[in-house]
Amino acid sequence: MQWTDRIRQVKIFLVLAAMAIAVGSLLVSHFLTKDLKVQEQHKMEVWAEAMRTLNQADENTDLNLVLKVLNDNNYIPVVVLNDTGEVTDFRNLSLKAENYDDSLRQAAMLGRRLLAEHRNIRIALDEQKSDYIDVCYDESLMLKRLSVYPFVQLGVVLIFVVVAIFALLTSKKAEQNKVWVGLSKETAHQLGTPTSSLMAWVEILKESYPDDELIPEMDKDVKRLQLIADRFSKIGSEPEPVPTSLQDVVEHVVDYMNRRTSRRVIISTSFPQHRVMVNLNASLFEWVIENLCKNAVDAMGGGGGTIKLRVCERGDKAAIEVSDTGRGIRKKDMRNVFRPGFTTKRRGWGLGLSLAKRIVEEYHDGRIWVKNSELGHGTTFCIELPLIDTKESAGAMAYEG
Repeated sequence: MQWTDRIRQVKIFLVLAAMAIAVGSLLVSHFLTKDLKVQEQHKMEVWAEAMRTLNQADENTDLNLVLKVLNDNNYIPVVVLNDTGEVTDFRNLSLKAENYDDSLRQAAMLGRRLLAEHRNIRIALDEQKSDYIDVCYDESLMLKRLSVYPFVQLGVVLIFVVVAIFALLTSKKAEQNKVWVGLSKETAHQLGTPTSSLMAWVEILKESYPDDELIPEMDKDVKRLQLIADRFSKIGSEPEPVPTSLQDVVEHVVDYMNRRTSRRVIISTSFPQHRVMVNLNASLFEWVIENLCKNAVDAMGGGGGTIKLRVCERGDKAAIEVSDTGRGIRKKDMRNVFRPGFTTKRRGWGLGLSLAKRIVEEYHDGRIWVKNSELGHGTTFCIELPLIDTKESAGAMAYEG
């Protein structure tokens, strides 16, 4: 049997297995979701009746059971509206509000939406039914997750199939490199045409609206797209390193990150007094530093922290250290951080650090590694590059000039 026939059979098997898992998950989830919806609706009917009893309670009413029923609902979102549409009670809502009035306003908006969707139970408070309340309820977080779960599982299965097929088709390193380079070149090509068009439109806008303050910002973003396309176009090609100051490269990255990072993240630098010169393709190498900084920001979460970039010399090597105060890396994961596909992020692809390693080691004859990491305290990545003689680099730059 030929190798291509085996691959075809494996593809068919994986697709059928994925379809079976997906259909099974969807069916199971459908029945579970349906049952849970009925249970939540029944619970809300009991809860609404308890609310009616509470509103009609007199001195002879035993409120212990009523309050227990009301307080037992700690997961179904509820908004209670009176006959004039005002909020009288709400609970279990995920609100982003700065004060109670803002919470009340958001609860009222949610209550009106649920009322319009007929997700409410109307309770009459008198015999004439002129005085009433609407108990508006939403699906619980557990129910929403259960509804989404099969689609997430389907996505995981599809990703598994794609990765498995990709592994079979690219079992050799040479084939992997061809796919990588081809994808990068195609991405650069696809980005190039619209980017060129955008640059032309920006120039027209500059001439038509010379005083508009937003156009320079648009120009910066378009140039950023052009830089990204340029970086992709260089993957797989032999780079043309030139004598470059590491300080200039790091400062350029820091300036970019400061404009696109939360103010709670403080980025600091430490440089020697003299210029540290290395042979670099600045465009590609900035990509490496940006990736390390972005990973550091992600490792800090939303709480902020500090990123320190240090440039120094160690014998005949130039070193760049990128340290953060993030959550750190587990010891068992340190050997895998540069492996393609490895990631600790929920939505990560695990390609950033592997690409950084490729740029440093294959294109610049350097090396990159995790110098140290401690859970809860942060991580330090270190890059070493061959130094060049300062006099030689100065002569080369003078010749170019």
